[in-house]
Amino acid sequence: MYINKVILYGNLTKDPELKSLPSGIHVNSFSVATNRSVKDASGAKKDVVEYHNVVAFGKTAEIIHQYVKKGNPIYLEGRIQTRSWDGTDGKKNYRTEVVLDTFQFGPSLKNGTGQSNAPYTPSSSPSQNNDGADQSTPDSGEVQYPDEDINPEDIPF
Repeated sequence: MYINKVILYGNLTKDPELKSLPSGIHVNSFSVATNRSVKDASGAKKDVVEYHNVVAFGKTAEIIHQYVKKGNPIYLEGRIQTRSWDGTDGKKNYRTEVVLDTFQFGPSLKNGTGQSNAPYTPSSSPSQNNDGADQSTPDSGEVQYPDEDINPEDIPF
């Protein structure tokens, strides 16, 4: 038995891009930043950031495009896939992505005005749409994120 399973919880680095395939199926591409704390050689605590390319299809792609924006937290599960294509210069290009299976919106964060930064909070119990994407938000208290913003120049794509 082989397993190809990815579980990520992070923040979107840019607004999702919704496109349609020639068949009419919606495709949404976005990236998620995750970080972990490590100690360097001198013992100082340092955050290491990883950027992950994510692609969603169908109704899931539409929901993410409608409700999730840059900086919003998201929990997602999917599988790793690497695509290849021939570039205009004849060079073979590769892109490794997480193909989204299910997701949950991150917690609604409150800004200084008391309004939620997250545009969608379901009013009923967790539900799933036809493609299995969980649309619930997890119960949680105040979440603290680093003050620093993601620099788009640090993103490798």
